[in-house]
Amino acid sequence: MIELRNITKEFRHKGKITTALSNVSITVPQGKIMGVIGESGAGKSTLIRSANLLERPTKGEVIINGECLTQMSPSELIKVRRNIGMIFQHFNLLLSRTVFDNVAFPLELNKTLKKDITQRVLELLKIVGLENKAYDYPSKLSGGQKQRVAIARALANNPAVLLCDEATSALDPATTDSILSLLKEINIKLNITILLITHEPDVVKKICDEVVVLNEGRLIEKGSVAKVFSCPENELTNYFVSSSIHIQIPIEYKEKLTHIPCAGKHLLIIVKISGQFELHTILSDIRETYKTESNIVCMQMDDINSLKVGAMLIELRGEASDEQFVVEFLKNNNIKVEIAGYV
Repeated sequence: MIELRNITKEFRHKGKITTALSNVSITVPQGKIMGVIGESGAGKSTLIRSANLLERPTKGEVIINGECLTQMSPSELIKVRRNIGMIFQHFNLLLSRTVFDNVAFPLELNKTLKKDITQRVLELLKIVGLENKAYDYPSKLSGGQKQRVAIARALANNPAVLLCDEATSALDPATTDSILSLLKEINIKLNITILLITHEPDVVKKICDEVVVLNEGRLIEKGSVAKVFSCPENELTNYFVSSSIHIQIPIEYKEKLTHIPCAGKHLLIIVKISGQFELHTILSDIRETYKTESNIVCMQMDDINSLKVGAMLIELRGEASDEQFVVEFLKNNNIKVEIAGYV
C-alpha cells in the first residue's frame, strides 16, 4: 500500500521558490494499479520520485506498507527501499553487463548468496519472457526487451511496491501494449502495488484501477478509471479522456464536410458513450419523435472494468430543424454531443 499525505515539494534556485507539488494526497490500495496523468511540468515525476524519497518532500508524509519513510534515518531508508522497485523511461541498464548480470545486480548489492542469485534471476527472466536472452548484452536487445530486463531487475528483491516512471513512453505502440500486459500480469500474479506516471491516457485506460490527474502541481481529479473516463469533471481531464477516443471521419465524408449549414447537407455528430447506453432505444426515439434517421458511420468502444466507454460518429438525416432538436434531445438525456460538421 502506498500513501502520500499532503505532499508539497518546493525547489529553490537563486533565491526563487518553485512549487512542483502542492498538498497532494493519494492512496494506492494493496494490489492495485494507480496511474498519474498530466501534461509536462504537472509534477508527475516529482510525485513518483517522492514515493521512495529520491525527492524528499518539503512537507508531508510518505508511507509504504504502514512504514513512514519521511521519519526514517538514512540507514533505515536504504533497507526499506529494497522493498520498492522502480522502472525508468530509458531503462538505465549497465551496458557492460549481460542481461543476467543486470538482473542480478540488486541481489549482489543485497549480498544474496550466489546460488540463490542464479535461481532468482532465471525465475525472473522466465516471468518477463527473456530466458533465452540471459547472456546477451543490452546492445543486442530491442527497446521492449530492454524494458523487460529493467522490469525483472526491479522485481529482483521481491518488492511489494513498483514505481513506473513513464515506462512505455520510449516504446512503439505494439511494444507498449506488450509491456502493459506484462505489468498487469505481474500485478495479478504477485499482488504487487503499482504506481505509474504517464502522459498517455491509453496507458491508464488499459491497465489502471484508479487514476489521478495533476495540473501545475495540484491534484485536480481522482477516482476509479471507469468513473473518471466515463464522467470527467475537470476540463483538463475531459481533454485527456477525449484524446483517448480515436474517431476518424472516413475520407468520403471528409471530402464533402463543411462547418456551416448548407442546403441539402445533414448534421454529422460525435456522441460520447459511457455506462449503460441503450443505443437502440435512443435511435428509435430519434426516429419516431423527430422523424430523423440515424446512420452510424463508425464507432470506438472500450470496456473499462466492465463499463462501456467510447464514441460514435452519427449522420443525422432529417429536416435541419429536426436535426438540431435531436442534438438538444441527446444533451437533455445527459449524452455528450459534439458537432463534427455537415455532409
